[in-house]
Amino acid sequence: MSGHEFEYDFAGTGTMDLDDRSTNIDQATIAEMNELIARYPDKRSALGPILHLVQSVDGRVSAPGVEIAAALLDIPPAQVQGFATFYTMYHKKPAGKHHIGVCTTALCAVLGGDALLDCVEKKLGIHADETTPDGEFSLERIECNAACDFAPVVMANWEFMDNMTPEKAEQLIDDLRAGKPVQATRGATLTGWRDSERVLAGFSDGRADEGPSAGEPSLRGVQLAAEKGWTADSVTGAAPAPPDAPAAPPAEPKTEPKAATAKAEPKAEPKPKAKADAKAPAAKAAKGDKK
Repeated sequence: MSGHEFEYDFAGTGTMDLDDRSTNIDQATIAEMNELIARYPDKRSALGPILHLVQSVDGRVSAPGVEIAAALLDIPPAQVQGFATFYTMYHKKPAGKHHIGVCTTALCAVLGGDALLDCVEKKLGIHADETTPDGEFSLERIECNAACDFAPVVMANWEFMDNMTPEKAEQLIDDLRAGKPVQATRGATLTGWRDSERVLAGFSDGRADEGPSAGEPSLRGVQLAAEKGWTADSVTGAAPAPPDAPAAPPAEPKTEPKAATAKAEPKAEPKPKAKADAKAPAAKAAKGDKK
């Protein structure tokens, strides 16, 4: 043993319980699957949305859901399993009524993401990738959520909870457990994880415009441009310099390059005229004498 052997930190995350045949999928669900398939020119493209729909009714990617998806899409069940075990948003075991995700990547980690995860684990009495015994909460350590300007971030049923602290995280869990209304920082009022999965499948809940979709840090650049009167040039795409910026030095005049001209071929020297043959007249005279 070298002491540098590879350690696999995701044991069990790629497996799927195919022995559990329980499912809530019915003919209405299958009809919605076919509705999703009809939205795509290549029906295999509907696999992702179909699996979100399966989770919305079964609370996980179930074995029957895999088989039904494969049959509808004319692909092997192994291809469905490979897809579901590759992407972390698909659960191989039942998730809770509320799914909590704590980002511990990059800026969230620097600003306290690991402390938040420790706090939530203690509050729920479970570790990441586990579900509480009562089925109310499941917990996940999440990779970057593209919300660094609001770090540290917690996701609740895939809605953003920004600028979190351990105290805010505990309050979030208490309110969800008590059934109190919880408004996402940039999104709708929280319902349940299965409801969110149905929306991700492509079925609107009519609440897309509920709550702000962008926060102040994300809009700061737009606000600054409005205050300074900065606009983008619609023709060249280059934004003009701010009014208080120092003037740029005058550009040096451009000189147009001279057009290339073909080199004239040198004139051929006239060939010198051949000197008259002095012998020719004498030869002619001699011929005349013979006559």
